[in-house]
Amino acid sequence: MTKKIESPHRPSSQISRRTVIRMAPVFPIAVAAGGIASDVAVAQGGYEQGGPKATQILRSDLLAQGNQVQESVVTFVEFSPGQAAPWHMHPGAQEILYVIDGSLTVEVEGQEAKVLKAGDVVLAPAEVPHTVRNEGTSVTAKGVVIHSRAAKDKPFVVVVKR
Repeated sequence: MTKKIESPHRPSSQISRRTVIRMAPVFPIAVAAGGIASDVAVAQGGYEQGGPKATQILRSDLLAQGNQVQESVVTFVEFSPGQAAPWHMHPGAQEILYVIDGSLTVEVEGQEAKVLKAGDVVLAPAEVPHTVRNEGTSVTAKGVVIHSRAAKDKPFVVVVKR
């Protein structure tokens, strides 16, 4: 059995009863997802009542990189007390660090050192040397690092001698 379905957005089409039965379990999910997506678009960066709390922590144009991204890399990092990353840079990739727990000291070449606590964020531009360290003595610091890469053919990280 087939039914003709009219849509103001598409020409009429035919759908079999079997297809409708197969789609039935996922239909509520698709409708909910569409509703969430439209609510997000309407709210311009937030959710309507009943949705999850969304707090924007950073919004920035790409720094350098010709405003293009070929790849994004998201990494969870943990720094034991006293542990540090060497001075390094990311050719063709900016770095965003969001601290989840503890505190981290970040130095970006040409800027003063910043101590970031849970909830703080910093952006290191592409091609600019920087380092991160946990100067604490008892708490492992945790964070999320996001790299927006404009050139996947370049090395991901280059250690810089100091």
